[in-house]
Amino acid sequence: MSINIIFFIIRRVANALITLLLLIVLVFVIIHLIAPSPLALARLYTGPHATTSELETVAKEYGLDQPLYVQIVNYILNVLHGNLGLDPFYKVPVTTLIGKYLPRTLELVIPATILSVVIGLVTGAIAASNRNKPTDYFVRGVYLVTWASPPFFVATVLQLVVAYYLGLLPPTGTVNPLLPVPKDITPFPILNAMFTGDWSYFWSLVHHMVLPTISIALVSFGIVTRIARASMLDYMDSDFARLSLMKGLSRRKVVYGVVLRNASIPIVTLVALLFGYSVAGAVVIEDVYDYHGMGYFITQAIENLDYTSVLGTTIVVGISIIIANLVADILYGILDPRVRVVE
Repeated sequence: MSINIIFFIIRRVANALITLLLLIVLVFVIIHLIAPSPLALARLYTGPHATTSELETVAKEYGLDQPLYVQIVNYILNVLHGNLGLDPFYKVPVTTLIGKYLPRTLELVIPATILSVVIGLVTGAIAASNRNKPTDYFVRGVYLVTWASPPFFVATVLQLVVAYYLGLLPPTGTVNPLLPVPKDITPFPILNAMFTGDWSYFWSLVHHMVLPTISIALVSFGIVTRIARASMLDYMDSDFARLSLMKGLSRRKVVYGVVLRNASIPIVTLVALLFGYSVAGAVVIEDVYDYHGMGYFITQAIENLDYTSVLGTTIVVGISIIIANLVADILYGILDPRVRVVE
């Protein structure tokens, strides 16, 4: 690895850490501006019948009576040690609850990202190979409509048509609640069902995952289609593609064998971005399907005015996007040296 690449990665990591620090400060300030007084925050931990003396004791114990800048510094130091605070309702660390709900969200986002890339590459190739023809306009129209549609709208339409009208899949839920839960071997329920051979539980999970996964893929595949189409058109106009046609290769082989392979390089970096934004988008879609992932956890925290969990989950979702951007930047810099030269 060259010195230029090492310095490029160091700069990107430093930028990511600064962005993360600003995110924590911004989210902390906003949460505390809309939050009630320190005594009201302390009441979340003590319950509604605590006396003023008890509330003051709890506020002092958790540092809620400190100036805001002191609380921010203490919170950042705790985050650096992996401590996002204690959930006042479950009486367990917020990181424990995130460790329970985040894997369920990842079980949706990982297959949804794969599905988005596959659909995006195929539709992008079809649109590029039929440039300015009805097929091209149709593909562009479809991906623009899905891309511009709010995630909750796409999820609601799918739920209405596939689940309620056609009755093909369950409309809500994570799994059949009557089934016994398999033994915890990994944080991922679907892997636990596979490893323990509990196929009834496995297929119940899969059936409940299909609609949320398709919803996430539908709202995100458009960006892949757009970039794949534009990238392929650039390569199709290149001398390299013309030379391949002049050598006697069929247009189909040039498009799908040569152009698509070279045009896929920008998609590699896009996948990282897509994954990060899908985690954030899944929060809304999970709420529509009452799927018990991070979206369910965040919704419950907001309804309970659980500021500690709202703060912790917001930071985790933000971190996923920052890491995704960091990976995309590094990959793009490695694959395309012009990016490093420009900087």
